[in-house]
Amino acid sequence: MAVYTEVSDDELDAFIAEYDIGEVISCKGVAEGVENSNYMLRTDGGDGTYFLTLYEKRVSPADLPYFIGLMEYLAGRNISCPLPVHGRDGQALRTLAGRPAAIVTFLDGISVRRPRPQHCASLGEGLAHLHLAGLDFPMRRDNDLSVQQWRPLFRRCAARADEIAAGLAAELDAELQLLENQWPGKLPSGVIHADAFPDNVFFLHDRLSGFIDFYFACNDMLAYDIAICLNAWCFEADGAFNITKARLMLAAYQSVRPLTAGELSALPLLARGAALRFLLTRMHDWLFPVNGALVKPKNPVEYLLKLRFHKDITGPRAYGIDP
Repeated sequence: MAVYTEVSDDELDAFIAEYDIGEVISCKGVAEGVENSNYMLRTDGGDGTYFLTLYEKRVSPADLPYFIGLMEYLAGRNISCPLPVHGRDGQALRTLAGRPAAIVTFLDGISVRRPRPQHCASLGEGLAHLHLAGLDFPMRRDNDLSVQQWRPLFRRCAARADEIAAGLAAELDAELQLLENQWPGKLPSGVIHADAFPDNVFFLHDRLSGFIDFYFACNDMLAYDIAICLNAWCFEADGAFNITKARLMLAAYQSVRPLTAGELSALPLLARGAALRFLLTRMHDWLFPVNGALVKPKNPVEYLLKLRFHKDITGPRAYGIDP
């Protein structure tokens, strides 16, 4: 269960009293997410069901206005996502149990554990609409987990990297050198979700019903967001790459926002970098688990295998797309 901070009944009652959503009927920890403490909140007023998030130490309070503002902005442009709830004072952000906290509306839908090709197509279309809707968002947040931050993260893990796989430290050092030298810098950019994994995308009857968990959202290359999704959605449980899923995802994306020649050419390198980014963060959490955390760290080997797959790709045709 993704709950790091416990909330007492008195603290919760005082917090909810700042809103016009009625009194608390129930508040249960949610078994999803790894960064924050999340609760499903039910009240006897307003919409009745909400999502309460306490932002833990890995989320900078300075970034919270960006996340809250982005959800409001996207919702106003017909992107289905949770809408922050404002208190009587007009504020969406306040403090609960010593943590920054916010309430957002409940989004109907389910996350799929084993995405089918039609899910991948719907995701591609939805991601393109999200990218277009975010182009004029006035706030900016740099990606604090982009290529410049991978080396410091690796250094924290390097001495123990070979505990995960023999020779991993040397392999990652070489990979970092290549990506640092070749990482593209002038591709179309804008707001990206940066964490659109299956557990952060909801569906109803195989159609995308919305995006949740915008707490890695930032400004970066739009094609990098696609590369993250190729890694998260297009590999099977046995590690095999499903080119049908990739082809449908990319075709649906391009039906809304066609990719430039530069984006298509860079896609293998971006997918390689996205695999390395999640390998590094998973490796860090695996080697240095948070004391008292109720969330089991994810095995980084999954992303090591994905990284090795992308290293052998020379062009976008391997992802089912004809440049």
